Amino acid sequence: MGILNVTPDSFSDGGRFTEAEAMARQVEAIIAAGADIIDIGGESSRPFSEAVTLTEELARVLPAVRAVRQQHPTIPVSIDTTKAEVARQALAAGATIINDISALRFDPAMAEVAAQHEAPVILMHMLGTPKDMQIEPRYHDVVAEILTFLAERIDWAVGKGIRRENLIVDPGIGFGKSVTHNLTIFKHLHRFRELGCPLLIGHSRKAFIGKILGLAVAERDFPTAVLAGLCVRAGVDLIRVHDAALTRQAVQLAAAVEAAP
Repeated sequence: MGILNVTPDSFSDGGRFTEAEAMARQVEAIIAAGADIIDIGGESSRPFSEAVTLTEELARVLPAVRAVRQQHPTIPVSIDTTKAEVARQALAAGATIINDISALRFDPAMAEVAAQHEAPVILMHMLGTPKDMQIEPRYHDVVAEILTFLAERIDWAVGKGIRRENLIVDPGIGFGKSVTHNLTIFKHLHRFRELGCPLLIGHSRKAFIGKILGLAVAERDFPTAVLAGLCVRAGVDLIRVHDAALTRQAVQLAAAVEAAP
């Protein structure tokens, strides 16, 4: 899953792809690098970020969705939003997947939109909100607590009319987790297969990589790819990244090892 941020303030590439020409070039680059899905987000979820208005988010993401769909009519497009109206209009414009970091908690209408469109939904775990999630996050057992949360959200979503086979789970690397929490999640990634849904990991360029290795954001693509290889070994289905080319190489190598006799 290749990331197309159309926000001015994302932690990694904020403001780089908000103009139409730059956006079109980036879409081509992501797909040429080997991405299978384009993920479009118009509201930064970096730690301590502020929410944006519905009008502003729509103005950012709808042109991006239309641009991708015009250039590539068949590639899956996910809309990274917690707002039901953004999801509804993005789906009408050609998006095919809802990527909700709140696991359908922030907007009561989101589940209805997903059910009506029969769209796949990514349910992510997050402690708190982007504005406060990194203020001393604490768990008794981080993996067990995330598993319990995601199982509850799966049941809730199914109860709202979303088909279970349309649900994807994401433990939320970096969303209300310390460095140790993130590492523990990676060590036990296989546990999330217990939920019986496809598993997505979004660790690309995140702060815990920089803290461990002493790297700036722009220097984190190689370690991101290394962790992507570990994801393959653990049975992860989707990997959300900024550098699709490097990640695809890591994924191909890891898959070759897995396929060896």
